[in-house]
Order: sequence, then structure tokens, then C-alpha cells
Amino acid sequence: MPKFDFVKSSYSQLAQECVEVARNLPGVVAVRDSKTPPDAPILRLSPTAWRAFTTAR
Repeated sequence: MPKFDFVKSSYSQLAQECVEVARNLPGVVAVRDSKTPPDAPILRLSPTAWRAFTTAR
């Protein structure tokens, strides 16, 4: 299993209910809920799909 280095948004401050994103591996953007256990499912997107998601209006 790949080792994702997840980071939280700087907007989350001290809150634990955040989305974490990992972009450290080529060809994949991983997304998870920060309050779920480490072995919980991870959403994996292509960089193109991630870009479309984050720029959609």
C-alpha cells in the first residue's frame, strides 16, 4: 500500500473535522476525512480529476 503524506488545510486551524489531502505520490491525489481511523477508506483521484473538483464552480 502506498504511503501517503496527508496534510490538513491551513483553514482548519485546530478543528479535527477536516479533509486531508496527500499529493506526494505521482499520478494520484489521495483524500480522507481527518476524524476517521488511519485504516479507513481513502478516495484516490487523478491529478486532472482533483484539479477539476477544486476549480469547479
